[in-house]
Amino acid sequence: MKIDSSKLIRAAAKAREGAVAPYSKFKVGAALLTKAGDIIGGANVESASYGLTCCAERVALFKALTGGETNFVAVAVVARAPGGPMPCGACRQLLAEYAPAARIWVADSRDLKSPREFSVRELLPQAFVIIP
Repeated sequence: MKIDSSKLIRAAAKAREGAVAPYSKFKVGAALLTKAGDIIGGANVESASYGLTCCAERVALFKALTGGETNFVAVAVVARAPGGPMPCGACRQLLAEYAPAARIWVADSRDLKSPREFSVRELLPQAFVIIP
């Protein structure tokens, strides 16, 4: 499948507009591409109890999984961060479990045309996964 990374990055930038970040003001958007070509967006949601905060990548992944999607080929993550926002450890773990073959693009919201690309394995080598 040919992946249009610029379209996916733009979808993540659009999803970022829905971020709920009253404490950090750090708005993040993610867009998850399914094998069928559908794009599912997500944005970070913060809580005063910081441990309850959920990252954009996990919001998009949870929306997709609970909607019955299980085959993912790529994810884009966009925020105002030099070089683009890197997924946290929890997001890397869930991507390793549910989207191990996905390509990942990160982009600074101020420069969507200069993304960086990674594989899940590059972000989380030797991931803990249970093979059924």
